[in-house]
Amino acid sequence: MLTSSAVRETIRFEAVEDTFHVAPIDLKHLRRYTLGDTALEREVMQLFLGQIPQTIAALSNAMNDHEWRIAAHTIKGSARAIGAWRIARLAEQAERLAGVKNRSAHADVICRIEDAVREAQGFITVTYGEL
Repeated sequence: MLTSSAVRETIRFEAVEDTFHVAPIDLKHLRRYTLGDTALEREVMQLFLGQIPQTIAALSNAMNDHEWRIAAHTIKGSARAIGAWRIARLAEQAERLAGVKNRSAHADVICRIEDAVREAQGFITVTYGEL
């Protein structure tokens, strides 16, 4: 028998897993965040696309757990701000890898984040054109 906390955890997990099957950017979330201002949406997307390669590089080049956590947390926050739930979830997983000495796990999550970012970039280009 599942306890109420186990049910909540199951529902939360299923909700997180479902985010992997939605659009790379949650436009409804973004439009709430920008109050429907299309020019602001475009500006926020430009900022995200301009910043994300630098932050991924910081993650890749992290020399210690603190640098790793900061870069992963930055990616997570940026992704959540625009509704890029898959990127945010992967960055959250990366945050948890701080302290893990398995470099192949680090490399794997970086590759997965890069793949999700490419997917989001394609979606942004289709949605907004070249920014």
